[in-house]
Amino acid sequence: MGKRAAGFVLFRRLCGEIEYLLLKASYGDFHWSSPKGHVDPGEDDFTTALRETKEEAGYDEKDLIIYRDNPLTLNYVVKGKPKIVIYWLAELRNPNQAPVLSDEHTDFKWLAKEAAKQCVGFKDNQDMIESFHSIILKMDKT
Repeated sequence: MGKRAAGFVLFRRLCGEIEYLLLKASYGDFHWSSPKGHVDPGEDDFTTALRETKEEAGYDEKDLIIYRDNPLTLNYVVKGKPKIVIYWLAELRNPNQAPVLSDEHTDFKWLAKEAAKQCVGFKDNQDMIESFHSIILKMDKT
């Protein structure tokens, strides 16, 4: 079985715009991604997403509106080994609350959809942002 990880695609609404939080890794290729991390033994995916978001961005469950109904799963290969990452969509309650980064990340950006897709680079991450953006727009219509 491959490595398993979980996280949140965090967004905020600021001045009528939807922006996504991306974190810059302090290791490897210094990639940009949403907060996520490996599932610890005995931990479920959702608990991992909460823990990793707190560790990596400083946001607690009370800081977020979490949309649990539509998780998305990415399957890809890292260093020749399969990896599964499940993401939930979560909205920051206070759009002005800045993240508090761990030493795993050196920077953060809040970006509109197209800029966020360009920043993450990987097609599966781009597709995920696009899918979650569609979900947000559908929620806004109801």
